[in-house]
Amino acid sequence: MSSIVEPRTSTAGHTDNSVYIDADIDHVWRMTNDLPSWPDLFTEYSEVEILAETETWFRFRLKMHPDETGRVWSWVSERTLDVAAREVRARRVEPGPFEFMDIRWTYAPEGRGTRMRWVQDFRMRPEAPIDTEAMTRRIDANSKVQMAVIRDKVEAAAGRAPEPAP
Repeated sequence: MSSIVEPRTSTAGHTDNSVYIDADIDHVWRMTNDLPSWPDLFTEYSEVEILAETETWFRFRLKMHPDETGRVWSWVSERTLDVAAREVRARRVEPGPFEFMDIRWTYAPEGRGTRMRWVQDFRMRPEAPIDTEAMTRRIDANSKVQMAVIRDKVEAAAGRAPEPAP
């Protein structure tokens, strides 16, 4: 008879965030899918190492800046681009504290700009230092921050002035 370990949270975490970027879809797609530039595009990543790639598929290692304890978090992900649909599917292949982590990026023309959307589904391992519910709140808040940073950088590169901070 095998023992089954029940996760602390049996439901999956889910976030759904989007941002309007005042730049054409080709520009937004190109900048946000240029993996080597991610340490300049995101505030949380210190390094991206491409491990394998084809024209539309990438396996890569992401490293974060050290956290408040000095620990550097790192993991391997895969990213598949569907250029025609303007959609990206990504998943962690070294999920670390996650049982799984899947992300879908979509891009849609909106007015003269682009709506970029991230839908993230995941579940934390029972032994993880944070449960799925708390990680959902953390990812949701951080996605909003990162999307605003990305919006401002992509718009600046497109020659658009960012909105003044309130």
